[in-house]
Formats: sequence, structure tokens, C-alpha cells
Amino acid sequence: MNNFININLNNSNIDIFYIRASILKGINESMHLFSGNLLDVGCGKMPYKDHILSKSNITKYIGLDIETSIIYDSNIKPDYTWNGVKMPFENEIFDTAFGTEVLEHCPKPEIILNEIFRVLKPGGILFGTIPFLWPLHEVPNDEYRYTPFSLERLLLSSGFENIEIKSTGGWHASMAQMLGLWVRRSPMSSRKRKILVRLFKPIIKKLINLDKNIKIDFKESQMITGLIFTVKKPTASK
Repeated sequence: MNNFININLNNSNIDIFYIRASILKGINESMHLFSGNLLDVGCGKMPYKDHILSKSNITKYIGLDIETSIIYDSNIKPDYTWNGVKMPFENEIFDTAFGTEVLEHCPKPEIILNEIFRVLKPGGILFGTIPFLWPLHEVPNDEYRYTPFSLERLLLSSGFENIEIKSTGGWHASMAQMLGLWVRRSPMSSRKRKILVRLFKPIIKKLINLDKNIKIDFKESQMITGLIFTVKKPTASK
């Protein structure tokens, strides 16, 4: 799992470096909110499990994935699977829910959010991330790219409150991410790719550094790389 937790910019990862680093940063900044039983929704190979268990107040970590999910690692299986309609849990049993890069794959995102809301205890926390500037992936199961405004409406309609949405990066980081994706993934000869990787790596590093400590407001013409959000289930019905 080192390429999720101990990730350093190198010639082979300039396409995924920024998104992985941003997700980890978001997790670390929100970890103080995590407690009790955690449900990892769309868990895949659960790359953040050990990190979260070792650095938070999580006491139990449960991985859940869709029955037809891609198998990323044959040695790591979810604790539970579900049919995309109803999660196999009773009401209000989890203190924390967690989902990285999941909602963009849900054809009916309100179903997954309503189910998360159901299984969370009152006062429970949901942490999530979604991409914005990212190529088609897991085709044809790549459904949406969310703006912060559509995401907020979706979370509100599912009953959540205390909604905090942040961008994972602005203009400089967006350019860095696009350069990395282009040089690593677009069609070109291996010789050309090798030359361009060496050329662009210091530029990408510089752009990422320029983006640090910049407050990103969701205003006209603002570019974003992705979104990180935390929400809370109300402690009492309204």
C-alpha cells in the first residue's frame, strides 16, 4: 500500500501522484473526526485501513463493496458485499463512514447516500472524496463529475448537515495533474514518453508547490482538481 500512503513524486507516478497525495492529506486533516466503527464504502483493497486504524480513534474497520466490483487484489476481499440497493446492516450501527473516489461510479448516488445515512448513528460522520479533473476510468461504470454545488444539494437531500466541501487543488495543481496524465497516459512512443517525463517532472513539482496554502473559493472560472467533503448525520430528527 506504499503507493497510497508513502507516496513520493517519481517518473512512474506523475499521473497519480497529486490525486493520491491530496486524498491522503484530506484523510489526515479529518482523522480527528473518525471514531468507533468505520464503514469503508466501495472499499476496493482498503489501502487506507492500516493507516486509519493506527492514527485515529477507529476501533473496528469494515470494508463494503458492490457485488460486481473490480478485483484489485485477489488477496484482499471486502468484509461484506451489497447489491447496490440495500446494505446488509441494521440501522444506526456505524460511527463513521468513509468513501474515496466512489460517488462518481454510482448511477443513482442518492441510493448509496441514503443507505449510508441509514446505517450511521445519529451524530455519525461521513468522509468522502471525488475526482473532477480525471479521465474516464472503470468504463463503462464512470457516471459523474460533481461540482461543489451539485454535491452539496445531493448531501442535503439525503439528510446530512454540517457540510464542508473543499477542493483538492486549484489552477496550478490542475495543470500539474493534466501534464502528468498526458505524459503518462496519452498515446505516444515510449522514447517520447521517457523524454517528456524527465522534462515535465520538475515543472509538475513546481506547479504543485505553487498551489500550496492557496485558499480556493468556488467562484466563477475557478479550476479544481477534485473535492473532499465531510458531513454529519443529525443527532435528532428535525
